Amino acid sequence: MNTLTLAKIAQYRSMLSDSEEALLALEMLEDCEGDLEDAAISIALQVGQEPDRSDLWLDGLAKRWRTVICDHSVYAALEQSELKKAIALFTEQTPLPSKLAVLVVVYVLEYGIEPFCQPLQEKLG
Repeated sequence: MNTLTLAKIAQYRSMLSDSEEALLALEMLEDCEGDLEDAAISIALQVGQEPDRSDLWLDGLAKRWRTVICDHSVYAALEQSELKKAIALFTEQTPLPSKLAVLVVVYVLEYGIEPFCQPLQEKLG
């Protein structure tokens, strides 16, 4: 789940072709041989964040922002494969730099939006 093939990265690249920040994030992902965790940590270090661990850091970051990701507007955009819209909505509601936000959103998509949001829905339900 945490490693994407070059074909999958190319698919995201075509969906986000008009976003320079997204393309930079995907380039980093490609440089990290598709490893989402490594790419996210590399970008975090570039933007001045200090990841506290190298294992499951991206998972923890995504979970930290689960309420935003699972909010109706972001969730709906992800469900409808409106990736640019989902990233824009997510970035507007968090202090994350857009390059890092791109990888968080890709991670959630690869995990599956429904299973990712299920624990939150169970708490609220």
